[in-house]
Amino acid sequence: MPATLAPQLVEHRGAIARLCLEHGVEHRDAIARLCDQYGVERLEVFGSAADGRFDPARSDFDFIARFSPEGEPSLGWRFVTFADALERLLGRPVDLLTRDEIENPYLRRRVDASRSALYVREAREASE
Repeated sequence: MPATLAPQLVEHRGAIARLCLEHGVEHRDAIARLCDQYGVERLEVFGSAADGRFDPARSDFDFIARFSPEGEPSLGWRFVTFADALERLLGRPVDLLTRDEIENPYLRRRVDASRSALYVREAREASE
């Protein structure tokens, strides 16, 4: 039998975790629902929200998303509307990237140094 996908939130330290604690688990659960709705297989946070430098007065949230190649509507539509939905949920600007967009090796190293998984959809056996 083919494996099915089961969403699983991955705990991490940083501003998103604090935001979830301040507003209850509904933000964490809401982020998971958005990921499911828009076909996100993996969502990572990086930058100030991931490394403790987050300033509630001026920081934005920086995310890297990996989308499922299958699905409707188009990948472009899902990308843009997912970013908008995250902004509405979190109440502040969101910069959304895909890993392939980070071509500069220096920037990639800086991003990789702080990135932390927030949501991961993992395969599991359909018999569960």
